Amino acid sequence: MRRLFVLVAAVILVDTMFYAAIVPLLPQYSEDLGLSKSAAGILSASYAAGTLLAALPSGWLAAKVGVRQSMLIGLGLLSASSLAFAFADEIVLLDLARFAQGLGGACAWTGGLAWLLAAGPRERRGELVGSVLAVAIAGLLLGPVIGGIATVAGPEAVFSAVAVVAVGLFVWVARTPGVPAAPLPGLRSVAAMILTRPVMLAFWLVALPSALAGLLDVLAPLRLDDLGATGIAVGAVFLIAAAIEATVSAAVGRLSDRRGPMFPIRAGLVASGLAALLAPVPASIAVVGVIVVVVFLAMSLIWSPAMALLSDNGEAAGLDLAFASALVSLAWAGGQVFGGSVLTAIADVTSDTLAYGLIAAAFAATYAALHAVGGFRAAPSSGSV
Repeated sequence: MRRLFVLVAAVILVDTMFYAAIVPLLPQYSEDLGLSKSAAGILSASYAAGTLLAALPSGWLAAKVGVRQSMLIGLGLLSASSLAFAFADEIVLLDLARFAQGLGGACAWTGGLAWLLAAGPRERRGELVGSVLAVAIAGLLLGPVIGGIATVAGPEAVFSAVAVVAVGLFVWVARTPGVPAAPLPGLRSVAAMILTRPVMLAFWLVALPSALAGLLDVLAPLRLDDLGATGIAVGAVFLIAAAIEATVSAAVGRLSDRRGPMFPIRAGLVASGLAALLAPVPASIAVVGVIVVVVFLAMSLIWSPAMALLSDNGEAAGLDLAFASALVSLAWAGGQVFGGSVLTAIADVTSDTLAYGLIAAAFAATYAALHAVGGFRAAPSSGSV
């Protein structure tokens, strides 16, 4: 189990590292290519758009051919898209490269997470998902640093190195024994399982903080740049924020295993909504940086338990773990696309305050709706809600 975790963690680390490298590069691309906030949002969200499109097909793929093969396809796409991103100098090509990486990320995440959840004990899924998220956040930690280096050294060498590392991981996964694929249910049966209330609730609880993250990933770097922060400084802000989130994620997962997933989710909904309201207010680099850290910390209270809850509820509804894991990718990507493109477009034509206000209202409405239906009652460890 430990060796499998290290393998899956390495794949997720590289994937999220490349994903997050765009953060300090956004101001540079915006200036060099003359991008509006909307265009910058599309570039940032292209990865999530690819993940969104491939999420459910990746679940079918992992269930059909096996989780190892799904990871191999993901790593192949990651390597190719890294090379394309290294040398592209037009916004359409950059968008397409990040989109292709998102396709690969869906395959890698679905295969890897399903592999881990199948091998690990059910009663520790919250902790396991929290540990996976901690690794993913480590990639988010390194990504802005690498992006900051790319602002100085150029993207060619940096993203070519990512492609080489992805090839090495491809070989490692190929040499690791996989698990046999399970029989596939019909598409109508899968759809009926997905559309159950417990699955949809958990899906929304993953998607909502992802929308805030997608919005913050675009507006915060641009705001910091407007205030005079360098690319390295922007990367440092997100580095600190992600470091704190990584430290908290595994602990939140263990807490959700003991107290039930809704205990940390309740606190996260309140904290995320309040943090979103504060996000557009500051007028100094230091205060914006603090707000980014607070938002990351608030979202970490939701993600680990919500993702474990989605896997549990999906399996309880009869879904194969590959499909349940694909739903995690779909929820995350859907939120990222909405936040990074739709909400960013709203900010572009109105104001950042309105965009943040809308997502804060969604957190408040979710809290109120769950409270009204008793969704915050204590639940068994890693049990359905």
